[in-house]
Amino acid sequence: MLQMHFSQDDTTVPPIPTWNPEAVAVHVAHMRQTVADLTASGELVEARGLAMPDTARIVRATDGAPLVTGGPFPTGKEFLFGWWLVDCADEARAVEIAARVSAAPGHDGKPMNMPIEVRELMSEPPAQS
Repeated sequence: MLQMHFSQDDTTVPPIPTWNPEAVAVHVAHMRQTVADLTASGELVEARGLAMPDTARIVRATDGAPLVTGGPFPTGKEFLFGWWLVDCADEARAVEIAARVSAAPGHDGKPMNMPIEVRELMSEPPAQS
């Protein structure tokens, strides 16, 4: 899983909703081409962006009604912006794909160099007989 992270403290990349339409189009074209290439190679399982963090909610079970608070983290400034699930040969290939996603053009046309966390998905333990 490749997770795209951003921070509200990062002033080098303004929020995408504030970009001019041309910059958004170039960014989206990069992401779509990456999706097309990974689909063609059979490595893409799924890729999704997430809505802006002000729409996130944290839900916790309680004895009564669920407790709902704002998110993504009430005291933090970092948030998950989207993810890519890839099925590739090895960690080196996952890192290569993550670097390509990280290099998506930003508001100024330069690579954003956004942090991408690469993490293997856990498998279920074998059933006990």
